Parts: sequence; C-alpha cells; structure tokens
Amino acid sequence: MNPQPGIGIAAVAAWYPEGVSTAEDALADGLLGPDELAKLGTRRLPVAEIPPPDAAVEAGRLALAGAGLDAAELGLVLHAWIYHQGHDFWSPPHYLAHRLGADRAFPLGIQQMCNGGPAAVQTAVAWLTADPGLGHALVTTADSFCGPGFDRWRGDYGVAYGDAATALLLHAGQREDDVLHLLAVAGAAAPELESVHRGDDPFSPAPRWHGPTVDVRRPKKAFLAAHGPDRLFDATRECVDRAVRTALDRAGLTPDDPQLRHVMLPRLGKQALDAGYRPAVAFLAGAEVHDLGPGTGHLGAGDTAANLADLVDRRLLAPGELAVAVSGGAGFTWSAAVVRAPRN
Repeated sequence: MNPQPGIGIAAVAAWYPEGVSTAEDALADGLLGPDELAKLGTRRLPVAEIPPPDAAVEAGRLALAGAGLDAAELGLVLHAWIYHQGHDFWSPPHYLAHRLGADRAFPLGIQQMCNGGPAAVQTAVAWLTADPGLGHALVTTADSFCGPGFDRWRGDYGVAYGDAATALLLHAGQREDDVLHLLAVAGAAAPELESVHRGDDPFSPAPRWHGPTVDVRRPKKAFLAAHGPDRLFDATRECVDRAVRTALDRAGLTPDDPQLRHVMLPRLGKQALDAGYRPAVAFLAGAEVHDLGPGTGHLGAGDTAANLADLVDRRLLAPGELAVAVSGGAGFTWSAAVVRAPRN
C-alpha cells in the first residue's frame, strides 16, 4: 500500500502502567529458570490494573492532546487487540469512541492477532485515501495479559507478554507539524501456518475450553512435533524480507538509501528475533536494528505503534531520515511500514 497523496502521522503515543513484573520476580517465584530467561531476553513486563479498553482510552487521549485535536473531529476509530477485553460479547472500539467523545467517528475492530496494529493502520490508510473528508483516523491497541486466564511469563514459548496501550493519529496528506510521515505499508502471509496456534486441539464451543489458562505452548508443541522449527523460521525470514522490500519499493526507496537509519523489530523473545527477523533485515546494512522488547515484553497488537512512539520520543530520526517498522502475528502475517521524519 502506497498512500497517495501520502498519510501523515499527527501523533503517536504509548501508555504503560506503573506495575511491573521483573525477570528476577519470575525467577524467584519459580516461573522460569535461568536458562529460559536467558533465551527469552526479557528483563521486565508492565502490568496493568485497568481493563485494556480503558488503557486504550488513555493512549487515545495522549495522542489527541499531542496533536491538539478534539475527538469530535475524528472520522474513524480503529482498535486492535489479541486477548480478552473485559466482556465476552461486546465491541471495544465503540466503547473507546464513546469514552473519547468521538461520537461522529465510525468505530471498527481489527482482529489479526499480533499483526493487528499494522492491519488497522492499513485499513485506516485505505479509508482515508478513499475518503479524505474523514479527517483523522485514530488507531489504538491495548491488551492485558493478566491471570487467571493468561500466564504472561509461561503461557508461550520464547515470548513474554507485557500490558500496554498505543495510539496513532493519522490523516490524509502530509504536514510539517506531523511527527512522522507514512510512506508505505506492505504485508506478506503464510496462512498454512495457522496451525501453529491450533495444533491438534479440536474446535471448542467456548473460550478456554481446553483449560483454565490460555496455553499457547500446547498447540505450538504439536506443530513443532509434526513439522519442526525450521518451517516457521523459514517462512518468517522469507515473508519479512518480502514485506520490507515491497514497502521500500512502494516508497520509491532502495535498501542502501543513506537516509534509512533504523529498523524496529517486533518485541518478541531473543530466539525468535535471532532465528527469523534479524536475518531477514540484514540486507539493510546501513540501518541500526532495534529490539526494545527486553524492557516491555511483547505488547500484543501494539509492538509497531510502541516502536514508532519510541522512535519519536527518543528523537532517533533527524529531519528527512527514514525508518522501517516490522511486525508479525499468528496466522501468520507479517508487515513492514516505512516512515520518514518531516523535512522541516
């Protein structure tokens, strides 16, 4: 997707709770051993005490305040998530729009697992490009991986899960007062890998039918027993490479562009990044590769937006410089977004 005449990011925000669970806590509580923690590479996880939709409201307010925009001016509100949002049969994006005062906005929920944030951005870009009269689109993500339904340290192989919410404020066209300009977004998929998160489990009639806690390890173990790890890592390398190259091509850029300074990886565990993601972006030799996961863990659908927030907050880009943000999610789907700091 190459948005024309371009998409501006008026604001980006990440909201983190004050609560923290550290690797030392996990070790002391016997949740994980030293070897497992070393392979994971995660030092700390933010732990929320408020429901995810309320966290999304906080992130949305931060983004709106950062852009000096009233929620009544929003034409579109998109919300992405991967885990329970507090009610079983309910629409979080409508709650979000109502709480923010975006009563004229059209709320949309996006469910594409951990690639949901970029999928929501692509959806917003399509709507804004087709109808610039929408004004601004707010894209949020939020998750809370709390017990008793989820074990944030032990629920998955090679991934620890942190609580956070993110918000991106997008509009058609590009302005000098934007925090970033979105040049292109591209994706790639390997739907044959959906069984990584299904395994041998039969289809169930209700959530958490197979156990009181979400157990991502069980289906992954079944997949690995049948296919081994190489199938997933090979697909990751191939699809990330394709998504990044396609995004750069759509943005009219080459991999050796001297303005391409940073690559932001998803906030996964060290082993997954080393086996799948780092090799796939190695051809961007002039860019610094960032892994911010050790400080937060995996943020569900929010890794990309959180990475863009860090990119802006830490002022990593000089005017005109470029970055690529990479994401991946169960199914499997991968995305790459190319952003540029305004030239002002």
